[in-house]
Amino acid sequence: MEETNTHNPYEAPAASMPPGLPESGIDFVKAERGTRFLAVLLDGLVYVGVMIPFIIAFAAFGGFQNSLGSKGVGAVFLAVGFLAFIGVFIYNLVLLNSDGQTLGKRWMKVRIVRSNGERAGLGRIFWLRMFVPGLIGRIPFVGVIFALADPLFIFGEERRCVHDMLADTIVVNA
Repeated sequence: MEETNTHNPYEAPAASMPPGLPESGIDFVKAERGTRFLAVLLDGLVYVGVMIPFIIAFAAFGGFQNSLGSKGVGAVFLAVGFLAFIGVFIYNLVLLNSDGQTLGKRWMKVRIVRSNGERAGLGRIFWLRMFVPGLIGRIPFVGVIFALADPLFIFGEERRCVHDMLADTIVVNA
């Protein structure tokens, strides 16, 4: 009797699945565009929310003109606000390093991973997703075009912004 081979030669072997990805692929779903937008919006609101009380206090004490006077209370409020901003930024970097999430991404239940599903390290996220696009955005004329084109690429089939392509990352449901 002849044995029938039921092996599909076009099927990827289970051993070649990247670590962190389930074999079924059910948990590896790209985040929706709206979800990504809300996550970025929430991140921005966190930074604004941290800074607003300090900016109001700085203005209430007369800004730079009066804050450098005898008490310098306005300058102190501005310095504390800046430190609070840096604190939130560092906390987001810690979250990005551990889970690939910022506060907004955590609230929206999405995270950043490499395009093969592996964990995206902090160096890749910071330098290639944040620093390089920020640097390109500072180039006269080119920066404006890049700043407009970067988020618009999310409307492509891959749902990846230019900074995602630079860093070889995707945003998936957590």
